[in-house]
Formats: sequence, C-alpha cells, structure tokens
Amino acid sequence: MNQSSVKLTERVKIAWVYGLTALFFVANFYLVLQKDIYWLFLLPLGLIVVYYYFVSLDKIVLFITFVTPFAVNIRNLEMGLGISLPTEPMMFGVLLMFVANLIFENKYDRRLSQHPVSYLIYLGLLWMLLTSFSSELPLVSFKYMVSRLWFVVPFYFVAALIFQRKENIRRFFWLYMTALAAIVIYTLSVHSQYGFNEEAGHWVMSPFYNDHTAYGAALAMFIPVAVGFIFYPGNRKITRLFAFLVFIILTVGIIFSYGRAAWLSVAAAFGVYVLVKLRIKFSWFVFVTASVIGLFIVFQQQIFDKLEKNKQDSSENFMEHVRSISNISSDASNLERINRWQAAIRLYEERPVLGWGPGTYQFVYAPFQRTKEKTVISTNLGDRGNAHSEYLGPLAEMGMPGMLLVLLLMIVVIYTGLKVYKRGNREVKFLSLMATLGLVTYYTHGVLNNFLDSDKLSVPFWGFTAIIVALDVYHLDDEEEVEETSLEN
Repeated sequence: MNQSSVKLTERVKIAWVYGLTALFFVANFYLVLQKDIYWLFLLPLGLIVVYYYFVSLDKIVLFITFVTPFAVNIRNLEMGLGISLPTEPMMFGVLLMFVANLIFENKYDRRLSQHPVSYLIYLGLLWMLLTSFSSELPLVSFKYMVSRLWFVVPFYFVAALIFQRKENIRRFFWLYMTALAAIVIYTLSVHSQYGFNEEAGHWVMSPFYNDHTAYGAALAMFIPVAVGFIFYPGNRKITRLFAFLVFIILTVGIIFSYGRAAWLSVAAAFGVYVLVKLRIKFSWFVFVTASVIGLFIVFQQQIFDKLEKNKQDSSENFMEHVRSISNISSDASNLERINRWQAAIRLYEERPVLGWGPGTYQFVYAPFQRTKEKTVISTNLGDRGNAHSEYLGPLAEMGMPGMLLVLLLMIVVIYTGLKVYKRGNREVKFLSLMATLGLVTYYTHGVLNNFLDSDKLSVPFWGFTAIIVALDVYHLDDEEEVEETSLEN
C-alpha cells in the first residue's frame, strides 16, 4: 500500500470518528430537548463496559466489586423479587461470558475445577436444581437458582482465576472495603441527624443496604481485612495509616449499626484468631464446636428457661444492647427469629428430603407459624423476609441434604484456609487468615440471618472463598518474598 493510500485510510478513520461523534451529540440533544430522555449520555460508558467484557473480564469483576456497596436494590418486581442495580445485570453478563468461553474454548484450570471446594459447590448447585423441579413454586426456585449462578460464577469461578495474581487479591479487598467505608461515612452523617438513635440505626444506611443487619454483616467481614492490612508485610506507612483509618471507620460503623449478630460474629472471628495463634488443631476445633451444639440440644429446655428470665430489650446503651442478645422473653426481634426458625423446622418436617424449593420460604412459611409464637412484627401473610438462618433456610427449602451441603462447604473452606495459613509464606498467611476470619464472621452471622440471596454479601462471601482456593492452588509454593503494596496496587 502506497503512502497516499495510508493517508487516505487515516483520513477516512478520522472522518468516521468525527461523524459518529457529531451524530451522537445531535441524537442526544434531540432526545433531551424534544423527548426529555437523558439515558443516551450513558452510551459511551456502556460501550466501554461491553469492550472490557471481551478483552479484560478481570477488570469487570473488580469494577463490580467496587460498585457493589453503592448498588441500589429495586424491589416489588414480578413474584415479589427484586434486582440490584447496576451489579446484578453486570454479574449476569459475566455469567454469559463464562458459559460462552466454556462452550467455545472448553478450557478451565483443572486444579480449580477439581478442588474439593469446587466439588461441593457443584453438588450444592445440582441439589438446588433437583429441588427446583420438585419445588412448591418452580418459577421462584429457578429464578433463585439463576441468581445464585450469577453470584457464584463471577466471584468464585472467574475470581479464582483472577486471584492467580496476588495483587488482584489485595485489589479485591481494597475495592470493596474503601467503597464500604464511604457508605459508613454517609450512614453516620445521616444517623447523626437523628442523634444516633437506635431505632433510626435500622434504616439510615438505606438505599445502599436494606437494613442494619446486612450492613453490619458486611462491616464484620471486612474488619479482619482492615486489621490485616495494618500489619501486612511490605506495606508503606501511608498504606498502614490508611488501613488503620478504614478500621476505625468500620468499627464506628458496626457499633452504630446496633447489629448484635454482627458484634457476636466479630467476637467469634477473634476467638478463632486466638485458637490459630495457640496452634489448636482443626480437629479439636470441630470437636469442641460439635460438643457445644450437642450440649445445647441436650440441655435446651434448661437453657431456654434461663434465657427467659432476661427482660433486657434492645437499647441505645451499648451494654444493655449486648445483654438483650439473650432476651427471648420480650425482645421482639429475638422472638421473631425464633418464630421463623420454628416455622422452618415445621416446613422441614413436612418435606424432610427435597424441601419446599429454593427461595420459597418467604412464600410458604405463613401457615406454619403458631399463634403463641407470633410477635408484634409477625404477619399472617408471612411476607416479611426469610428464615433468618443460613442453615435452617436451606433445611426448609432443600431438605436435610441442602443443609448438610452448606455445613460441609463451611467446614472444608475453613479447613482449607487454615491449611494455607499453616503452609504458606508470610504474605500468603496474611491473605488466607484475612479471608478465613472474614468468612468466620459470616458463618457465625449466618446462625441468625441469611443474606446470600443479595449481592452485598454474596460478593465478599464467594470472593473470600475464591481467595482461599486460589491461594491453595496457586500460591502455596511461592518463595518467601515481600511484595511492596500500596493503595495504587
């Protein structure tokens, strides 16, 4: 091709760019002035996002991580379902790209696909599919399963590949944590207008988090991460200082969230940290946990008799609020949880193997309530949420196998995290412990609440799980080294 032809080609390209730009502005001005439509201004951003879906999916996953705390849930859609914008449509896009890659490339790292955690996730999804066919409300269950896929695929299967590079693990932590800190600052500023009132503390994080329990659960997950970055090997002083600032912000946020389950979960994570430092064997940890659960089952009547003597309701006073955790005689929130748990157990007894179908609890539990167990916040329609348990919810919806798969996944993930901590170099130890303790807060919180049907908690939950697996697969043999990291990394 001669020089004049090259110049002509460049001129044609430039002409196209200017022509399309002019057309874009003309169309925008027409829509704004004549039709009062503004959404076309988002087209360039949308095209950039689409471009990265094809050339750099890791950046899309990390971008979703950052915007998740800012996402807004749109409710009251068909069959009472909702969607979180902009994150869930973007996650669905990642899911489609992943499936397309499997179909056309037929490639995925076998070390990840054959990891014990991955096998348990396959079994969980397969059982969810089977119980969707037998569901009381199949349409609800299949929609629930699709939503679970767009959480698990981007933030476990895709993220685990991304975490081959340790700097991406740090980015994941920082992106969600700094965005969450910004939400805390916003929440505290709104809360201050109500004198940090305990009742206002239940909703001031809206519209970013639906209630104080989900907000508190997210804060609890990232407190171990913030502490980890304060002492992280190779961090600059400015990074340690910023991590300390974020830790203070998250701590103040969790205090004024008035989330008792969140406080308990942080205490549980600290307890596990102590056990790790004392080098208590994992088998002993499992034995003690199982023993405590067994003793509770055996002496539950005596325990409940004792707890019923506690009359302390939730309060703005910190110590009184802590004491109200065990109040099952007059605290409406605690009593409503027991009501939901009892309904979940009755649902299980009715269908012990297949359950009522994934995602159906909120639609079917109402008739299984008992009048004497209802509270001032109960409804006859049973239209106010889920089973308030990450374990009893699957028990009611997917039978005993569903709950056992959840428990087995939890045990294997913790075991893997502690194994990585024991065998990894210093940096790998930090990353594995940060992710493991973060998950411990959620597993503990899951006794009292369940949030894995929302992006706010699913992103860190599956992301932390992917971090542990990626460290196990890719980084156990790393040489001892200190990679200098900063906020720019």
